Amino acid sequence: MEEVVVYHGGTEIVERPDCKRGRKNLDFGQGFYVTDIRQQAEDWAKLTADRRRMTPILNRYRLNRDAIISEARCKIFKAYDEEWLEFIVSSRQGQSAGDAYDYVEGGVANDRVVDTINLYMAGLMDRGTALRRLSEHQPNNQICLLNQGITDKYLIFDGTEEI
Repeated sequence: MEEVVVYHGGTEIVERPDCKRGRKNLDFGQGFYVTDIRQQAEDWAKLTADRRRMTPILNRYRLNRDAIISEARCKIFKAYDEEWLEFIVSSRQGQSAGDAYDYVEGGVANDRVVDTINLYMAGLMDRGTALRRLSEHQPNNQICLLNQGITDKYLIFDGTEEI
């Protein structure tokens, strides 16, 4: 049972994550998002706090990723590839691609790649060009927990700090 440390950046302490609280049209659907990259979570917390004029908060958790992968319906993207692109587009268009899963992990459609995604979604860039542009980027990592029972069982709050 190997646990990994994951982070959730924002403006509030989240001891009991709620998978249904987030927005529906995010990269992997409506769920609770964490990352195993501390700097990524810190950057998100600072960005959110600046917009809201609040203090950035970093929540830390222990995640039993191995148990989730063996027990739950999981989708793990290893690269910004065609499957990832279509999943992101589907989710952002409200088609709930993540509903088929309890756990989705993969690259973030952040400011480094979002222009490509938006051009592709608007029909201003073909799939081949979009995939070539995406292949130039090393993905960050995000984990979306979509099932409340799995989240309650395998994501353990481990503290918080102001950034």
